Amino acid sequence: MLDLTLTPPAPKVIQGAKSEWELVIGLEVHAQVASKAKLFSGASTAFGAEPNSNVAFVDAAMPGMLPVINEFCVAQAVRTGLGLKAAINLRSAFDRKNYFYPDLPQGYQISQLYHPIVGEGEVIVDMAPGIARRVRIERIHLEQDAGKSIHDMDPTMSFVDLNRTGVALMEIVSRPDIRGPEEAAAYVSKLRQIMRYLGTCDGNMQNGNLRADVNVSVCKPGDYERFQETGDFGHLGTRCEIKNMNSLRFIQAAIEYEARRQIAILEDGGSIVQETRLYDPDRGETRSMRSKEEAHDYRYFPDPDLLPLDIEQVWIDDIAASMPELPDEKKTRFVTVLGLSEYDAGVLTAEVESANFFEAVAEGRDGKMAANWVINELFGRLNKEGLTIQTSPVSAAQLGGVIDLIGRGDISGKIAKDLFEILWTEGGDPAQIVETRGMKQVTDLGAIEAAVDQIIADNPAQVEKAKANPKLAGWFVGQVLKATGGKANPAAVNELVARKLGQ
Repeated sequence: MLDLTLTPPAPKVIQGAKSEWELVIGLEVHAQVASKAKLFSGASTAFGAEPNSNVAFVDAAMPGMLPVINEFCVAQAVRTGLGLKAAINLRSAFDRKNYFYPDLPQGYQISQLYHPIVGEGEVIVDMAPGIARRVRIERIHLEQDAGKSIHDMDPTMSFVDLNRTGVALMEIVSRPDIRGPEEAAAYVSKLRQIMRYLGTCDGNMQNGNLRADVNVSVCKPGDYERFQETGDFGHLGTRCEIKNMNSLRFIQAAIEYEARRQIAILEDGGSIVQETRLYDPDRGETRSMRSKEEAHDYRYFPDPDLLPLDIEQVWIDDIAASMPELPDEKKTRFVTVLGLSEYDAGVLTAEVESANFFEAVAEGRDGKMAANWVINELFGRLNKEGLTIQTSPVSAAQLGGVIDLIGRGDISGKIAKDLFEILWTEGGDPAQIVETRGMKQVTDLGAIEAAVDQIIADNPAQVEKAKANPKLAGWFVGQVLKATGGKANPAAVNELVARKLGQ
């Protein structure tokens, strides 16, 4: 790990009409487990299937159908817990969370309240160089997702699609450690990054595979510190929960609005009602959904159809042994071993696919040069064309081939950019393209010297100016490169021009 002193960012301070207020935020992130089958059935989890086509009898709550735990989903939850440096509980248990909703066929959700599979962990959220927030994880529990009610297909009827019913979710519950909208978005982004590295959740927020319930409250400066000292939640304000946020931008906007709404009420002498709210992105505001339920409102009790889940430490150890290198560790290696800047290492490790692509390019080559080509040339072009690393026309092997040609002195940086353009539009083998198209750099000092002499002879007035002002020597270098079609070795040209001009 980088030698990062965890200097926490300052809390978000909002100036009300009468005084200053600070934000306190906790998140419950629902991450869909990356699994081909559901938590308690073999039904497919494929997105975009015909409505009600991925539904097993147990998902539809047919009489007599009993749930059977999907071991792979359990392994994915354990893998996620290990990735968040969390304690793994050798014994966990499933409970029934009872509530009625049209797209919940059983009339209850199978979840884990009293005995979750994963205990306390943490996430380090980088905000700026040397500035980071440690967000404590309270727990991760497994639960089944509900279906989907559809209200916009008919003016008089609603429809229910049960394809998501029974899909495995990991609910990742944080402590109230987050102090601003930007931190909240960065925390969700970091969770997404870690789980994508682990392969436990694809992080697709657009499809609802990663969504967050955001708990927001406000307090006076100093109250949060008193809460940290005593653990007494009475020092914090009453929280409201904003449900089902599936956009980082909307998470920030919803927090900002909700905080100001609460401040206005408190400064007007009112009190905050603990409730569940929804964010309306069209209006840019939150609105009340229902009063906030407590655990007893759901009448939790142990699910009688499922035995407690007992797992062995050796099984956990086997999962731990197969863990990939995680983003923080990879970033540290890129900085300490390959010599990259923290910024470049952060860009390259942001997505696991980008990191893998870069490592393939950098293998056996200069890390800084590889990073420069991947970030500036490749990523720049991908962004311009609206493409991703997975759909890049230039492969890691091709880009590595370009760097090899530069390293051997076969091509200059300028020629390399021309070669990159050919690879982007036409493809092919870099070395073969350079050979067949005559793109090799001219390294024959005799030929280069002849070109330098010719340019100097043709421009006597410019020679006198350059002798008076050495900075003008660059003009001759440019003319020689132009005369040789950019193929002359730039270093050799610079040396010869300087010598000829007596510099």
